[in-house]
Amino acid sequence: MLSVATWNINSVRLRLPLVERFLREQAPDILCLQEIKCQAHQFPYEALAALGYPHAVVHGQKGYHGVATISRHPLREVSRHDWQDNGEARHVGVEVAPSGLVVENVYVPAGGDLPDRARNPKFGQKLDFLDRMARWADRIDRPTLIVGDFNVAPLECDVWSHKQLLGVVSHTPVEVEALTRFMDAHGWADLGRQHVPAPERYYSWWSYRALDWRRSDRGRRLDHMWASPQLAAQATGHRVLEEARDWPQPSDHVPLITAFAL
Repeated sequence: MLSVATWNINSVRLRLPLVERFLREQAPDILCLQEIKCQAHQFPYEALAALGYPHAVVHGQKGYHGVATISRHPLREVSRHDWQDNGEARHVGVEVAPSGLVVENVYVPAGGDLPDRARNPKFGQKLDFLDRMARWADRIDRPTLIVGDFNVAPLECDVWSHKQLLGVVSHTPVEVEALTRFMDAHGWADLGRQHVPAPERYYSWWSYRALDWRRSDRGRRLDHMWASPQLAAQATGHRVLEEARDWPQPSDHVPLITAFAL
């Protein structure tokens, strides 16, 4: 068995106690973090190694973005793609020994507030990022797991109100179409919806603006774990750790965990 988790931590140094708690309580074999907001030399390697995670591959930058994959098992970095073509640290790919599993960790741009490429360059960059990912996925030739904050809630039931969010960045038809092209390019299996079938409630993000996130429950499913078909068939379980949204100084995202019979 091998378990893999993904979590947009929204600053790994600020929320290191939450990461440590998560590792102690859930003990995944691999944890993929997004939005670590630090450079590689600032990453808390020693604290995580002390908890049994001595292996880490970090693609960071100063103050913004950044991704990191930590593991109980040896890791070999296999790729760093700049799908936004601007030098931001938003992706790292690793191979996990001895299984040979390839895990791609990605943080898709949020895209700003206005869903209009002409008036909002950030939205255009997001769409271009997804299109570049699709062209990359079309060439994948081995079983692969891709996880992270995709910043798109594709299904109507992936948001608290499909009607009210149709014009809101993260749930617009043009973003969903771009994400669908990425899915179709490799035939990815959406592990979340494989184990929590639509239209069951499934969110991974709640805005900090809500005074009581649980009562209002205006969530979106922005975080994803997708697998090549043959790997998806080996997935034995999937969990969403909603209680982490109630932890002290929480991220606005919660962790996802998938177990595989490898």
